Amino acid sequence: MSRYPQMFQRLADAGEGGFVPFVMVGDPDAGLSEAVIEALIEGGADALELGVPFSDPVADGPTIQRAHIRALEAGVGFRSALEVVARVRERHPELPIGMLIYGNVPFAVGLETFYRECAQAGIDSVLLPDVPVREGDAFSQAAEAAGIDAVYIAPPSASPDTLAGVAAASHGYVYAVSRAGVTGTETASSTIGLAEAVARLRADAAAPVMLGFGISTPEQVAEAIAAGADGAISGSAVVKVVEAHAPALLSAPAGSPERTTELEALRAELIELVSAMKAATR
Repeated sequence: MSRYPQMFQRLADAGEGGFVPFVMVGDPDAGLSEAVIEALIEGGADALELGVPFSDPVADGPTIQRAHIRALEAGVGFRSALEVVARVRERHPELPIGMLIYGNVPFAVGLETFYRECAQAGIDSVLLPDVPVREGDAFSQAAEAAGIDAVYIAPPSASPDTLAGVAAASHGYVYAVSRAGVTGTETASSTIGLAEAVARLRADAAAPVMLGFGISTPEQVAEAIAAGADGAISGSAVVKVVEAHAPALLSAPAGSPERTTELEALRAELIELVSAMKAATR
């Protein structure tokens, strides 16, 4: 059963929006990424959006592309990512966890097997950034059969028909893209037209709306909430913090004082970032 309804009800009761950080599973390696995820939760994340590394991440900007590369170089793939998710789920049974993964992977694994294994690991939702809603029927059906929420992207300036399709097909939440292009902090998010898009999605009985792409500051989170979004998702800003510490972490021997010190510094930065982003939803 999806954990998103309980999360959004809790947030509504508290009069605040949600903040969901994105991070790549396996960046900079599997064990360290698990520590990264725990820091995000400690900082106050309402849910998680976890990426699975892929060789051709066409929807991602340079920061997250480099995270894909680091995770792939660490030998992390779909099933090893699920192992990390399963351990996180065991420690946090009520936390909504979404997976962001490119459509080639479920095709290669087989849709039924893919979604079943996601459900077994404790994943609540799957977002395929390269699969538009008009091509999503087979994915949606397999997701529903496994008890997984299929999430689709509502593009900026989408037509009413597209928004209606996204509203009908998305469960858990709708991912509203704040601007055209790829992910990244290089181009700021925009809330222009967001209020109108949210209103149209709600008219079509859509799931709660989360704004993503280019959300990198608490001010942008606050703007998203003020424009009517139910929450905000931030990826590149989080991944940049991981990237800054990755060389020192990977060069230090496992268990060494140097690695421990560097990891604690990374954790402290992530906790501070997520805490500030979450505070902006109130």
